[in-house]
Amino acid sequence: MVTCATELVAPFLYNVYRFDLKIPSKTKVSTYKTNPLLSLSLSLKDMVFMLLYILPLFYLFFMLFKIIDQRRHQCCYILDYQCFKPSDDRMVSTEFSGEIIKRNKNLGLDEYKFLLKAIVSCGIGEQTYAPRNVLCGREECPTHHDGISEMDEFFNDSIEKLLARSAISPSEIDVLVVNISMLAAVPSFASRIINRYKMRDNIKSYNLTAMGCSASPISVNLVQNIFKARKNLYALVVTSESLSPNWYSGNDRSMILANCLFRSGGCAILLTNKVDLKHKAMFKLKCLVRTHHGGKDEAYGCCVKKEDEEGRVGFHLSKNLPKVATRAFVDNLKEISPKILPVRELLRFSVSLLVQKMYQNSAKGRGRPVINLKTGVDHFCVHTGGKAVIDGIGQNLNLSEYDLEPARMTLHRFGNTSASSLWYVLGYMEAKKRLKKGDKVFMISFGAGFKCNSCLWEVMRDLGDPNVWEDCIDSYPPKNLTNPYMEKYGWIQNEDLSTFKIPEE
Repeated sequence: MVTCATELVAPFLYNVYRFDLKIPSKTKVSTYKTNPLLSLSLSLKDMVFMLLYILPLFYLFFMLFKIIDQRRHQCCYILDYQCFKPSDDRMVSTEFSGEIIKRNKNLGLDEYKFLLKAIVSCGIGEQTYAPRNVLCGREECPTHHDGISEMDEFFNDSIEKLLARSAISPSEIDVLVVNISMLAAVPSFASRIINRYKMRDNIKSYNLTAMGCSASPISVNLVQNIFKARKNLYALVVTSESLSPNWYSGNDRSMILANCLFRSGGCAILLTNKVDLKHKAMFKLKCLVRTHHGGKDEAYGCCVKKEDEEGRVGFHLSKNLPKVATRAFVDNLKEISPKILPVRELLRFSVSLLVQKMYQNSAKGRGRPVINLKTGVDHFCVHTGGKAVIDGIGQNLNLSEYDLEPARMTLHRFGNTSASSLWYVLGYMEAKKRLKKGDKVFMISFGAGFKCNSCLWEVMRDLGDPNVWEDCIDSYPPKNLTNPYMEKYGWIQNEDLSTFKIPEE
């Protein structure tokens, strides 16, 4: 045995250390058996030297394995998501919109004409949802309970459906992130959810407010960073907006516009970094970039919740909002494009810019080169901030009507549901069976501050769940997106200020 082992080890030791290990003859084997110390040809010094050579290699392999294993568990997967569809008794029809406007005694003919023009051109249909206090005629005197009950209705519906479909117990949730921008509660909404579902006492909870329409990517980014520090976690992201205490009843045009755009909605998203659940995941986060222009006064003041001259609280949208949004969008694209686009497209765009600068005089009248995001993106999940927002993004990115269809249809069916709107757009793509394994989905959102956040998701398997679109997806896209407001209230355009009077019927 000693002879065989020594014969195997000797060539290796000679090549590595240049030690000539003499193999004992068969006649001397008995000597080594009677004296074990003589069976080792290497001295203590040689053994130490060998250990000093091998141990660093073992340490290097261990660290390499640790880094690879850590990176595997830093992935951020979406297991499932559930959008909120309020009950039909909260639906806002053309007639009811007219009733709400009539109730506002602070409006004059000019404001009526402005509202008519805004609501006709904003791209919203007749099946959006409003908070219950507005439906009951109490929009001018909301209570704190109105906002709480509005959120409870969303929590009880979407979170329960999500957990039931995923077969995950609330006690298994490790991280909870809740973002409700314009309503704060004590205890927080995160605590309210923990109490409602009796989640465990060591859950890590985060309650975000005032993040605006871009809160969803911010919440996902928070979860992503937590996943980098800990393995095998479940995270629940809950995103919505409370409209009950934020309905504006004044006549400031920059603030009354929000009433035309914002509608009730919400979404609950279940995420994990468990590698074992990769085959069950719907999406994998590839990249996320956040851009914040709050350091610029113009950007900071373009979306602000404030009081008007009469002391009525509302959400102010300034005229320079499109310009501010464009600047933030451009800066965001500059950072995320190199991370999601192939090298050939980046080279093409760089060369095009260089050529334009070299021949600037002869190139007058030509538009600036546009980067082709479609070389690295298959689907575009655009924030439904309004028809103008969707048109602007489509024009800047050279997107087709097919690319913008999910955003337009979401705006028409559900309105601007603030931070949750991206998930309704994603739900439309899934309901239309557009999302195939390996596809890349690009999300882009804007929010007060001013913020522009974007992220890229990879589709992990073919998807086709209708989600919140189940009862209406077959009727979309409709042949005509024109809402009937102009047909019913177009007569206001011909009215004279001196004789104008709102009819009772």
